[in-house]
Order: sequence, then C-alpha cells, then structure tokens
Amino acid sequence: MTNDPMYHDGMRELQDLRETRPLADRLAKTIVHAEFTDEDRAFIQRCSMVFVATADAQGRPDCSYKGGLPGFVRVVDGAALALPDYDGNGMYRSWGNIRVNPHVGILFIDFESPNRLRVNGVAQISADDPLRDDYPGSVFIVRIAAQSIFPACPRYIHKMRMVELSEYVPQNGHVPPVPAWKTFTEFRDALPARDRVDTSDGGAAGQPAP
Repeated sequence: MTNDPMYHDGMRELQDLRETRPLADRLAKTIVHAEFTDEDRAFIQRCSMVFVATADAQGRPDCSYKGGLPGFVRVVDGAALALPDYDGNGMYRSWGNIRVNPHVGILFIDFESPNRLRVNGVAQISADDPLRDDYPGSVFIVRIAAQSIFPACPRYIHKMRMVELSEYVPQNGHVPPVPAWKTFTEFRDALPARDRVDTSDGGAAGQPAP
C-alpha cells in the first residue's frame, strides 16, 4: 500500500450508503499490494491484452484496448510494468494523456479461465528505452510504476475462447500486413510518408509505396 488514500469521499459516500465501508477496508487491508506477487507475474505473462484507462489534465477520461503476444506486458521489477507502443491510428489519446497526467489504471482479464487483475500507478513513455530492442515494431515503451495492485472478483466475466492471435502484432520474422483503413482515400493523403500505400496498379493494395 502507498501513502495515498485508497478511498476518496465519493467512494466513502457510496460505501456508507450500502453499508460496505468495513468490507472495503478489509479488502484494502487484505488484497491490495504495491509489489507484484509470483501469482501476479504468472497471470500477466499469460495475458495477450490489457485495457488502459487514462485522463487528460482536466480529468476527462479515455480507455483503450492494447493487444500483443502473450506476455507483451512485462513485470520489470517488483513494482513496475513495461509495455510496447505499436503502430496505431496516430491519435495518441492514451499515451498523450500520460504526458500531461501520468496517472493510469490498467486491467488484465483472462476470458478463458475468468480472472482479472487491476493495477493503478503512474506512467511514462520513452522512445529511447532499452526495452525497445526486445519488442520488434515498437515505437515507444511505456513504463508504469505500480501504486496499488489487486485482483477483482471474476464472477461477471463472460467466458470466451481465444480463436487466434492478431496477425497484425509485430514479432521477429513476421511483417504485419498493412491495415485496410490506411488504403482508404479519405486517409491516404493525411498519412505520414512511411505509411502511404500504392494502389494505383489495382493489385498492390496494402503494400508500402516505394
């Protein structure tokens, strides 16, 4: 646990309304921790997705799904995570937010064997992080210093099965295909030069222009 309070007045108001303050305090004392356990590490290593919640300087929220190969989010020490930023739509809503407000909440979910883990902390983004060499295709590395880590009840997680991993995830020996939207007329002239594709011959859609 950190020195920051686990619950603010708004949370306490609803806890008191529902008579759950003692339970909330017991949960905070019992399951909330500030360093990753071996069980946490094993769970994170299995995950191929994570949901990231951020907010801008005015507190306006944003939530984003991030995906990769299982274990793409890495526990880098007892209380920190690292994950790659891969090519996206260029809006940089999540990672742009942490430049002005570093507080993040992330949620790991296993839909096959229902389970989830929440991590709240502060994040920073870097293009020079040495871990970039470990992530082919990464643009930035985001590191998150955990402040509170805690499992959450999985009872409302719908059980689903992984069919296949996305072919767009970068990895050694594999060049991901160009996403279809980068070939759309309404976006092509706005793309950075590295992403423009040549569809003039009718058969080269999805191939980078020379």
